[in-house]
Amino acid sequence: MPVEEFVAGWISGALGLVLGHPFDTVKLLGFFKGMSFPIASIAMVNSVLFGVYSNTLLALTATAHQERRAQPPSYIHVFIAGCTGGFVQVYCLAPFDLIKVRLQNQTEPRARPPGSPPPRYRGPVHCAVSIFQEEGPRGLFRGAWALTLRDTPTLGIYFVTYEWLCRQSTRDGQDPSPATVLVAGGFAGIASWAVATPLDVIKSRLQMAGLKRRAYRGVLDCMVSSARQEGLGVFFRGLTINSARAFPVNAVTFLSYEYLLRSWG
Repeated sequence: MPVEEFVAGWISGALGLVLGHPFDTVKLLGFFKGMSFPIASIAMVNSVLFGVYSNTLLALTATAHQERRAQPPSYIHVFIAGCTGGFVQVYCLAPFDLIKVRLQNQTEPRARPPGSPPPRYRGPVHCAVSIFQEEGPRGLFRGAWALTLRDTPTLGIYFVTYEWLCRQSTRDGQDPSPATVLVAGGFAGIASWAVATPLDVIKSRLQMAGLKRRAYRGVLDCMVSSARQEGLGVFFRGLTINSARAFPVNAVTFLSYEYLLRSWG
């Protein structure tokens, strides 16, 4: 199994996170709040995504990354590989994503009124231990089913969009230019978030259920309850900031990923 895709995914994920973390927290509270924790976890998750994607595509087409411009895989194979990467990454991402959401939703110490109780969680490790003690092992995977529904097809669409845009702007057999990679990566990110945002809303609500004692019986119950109480518009809450974040983050992620693999090729 080629490992360079995992390494390139790790590095590109870290670079994308540095650029995108302020956008990610602006839709909640804080700006660079909680960055020390996700920079390692999201880099690992991105490593899994790109590594599994590339190796699945290799298994389906028998062509390595460096050979794919000369022998382009079918979009069906790209979609299957993307879905596989998305499915596998969910079970690496779920606990980290839950902890990140819980930490980001705490009130900043300086924003709390005098005399108010201290933050519920003192940091990522304390957050993980508290969830495990209060909600059991399954608590760390709260929202994982919604995350699976969000990421599996969405990441198939993500890689198909990227490949299609690269091929439209590049001569057969040639590598896409850096500008093409940036644009294709950026629009792939926007396309994936346009599909993912409704389930991202549900996923976040399920993750916060243990903290705020909301009683959702599952994904469907959360969807129905949210729509009844707040209307259908609730499922597109955060789409603007997600899209604003998606373009630069994924442009940088793909450019660094492609550059690293080419330089190691």
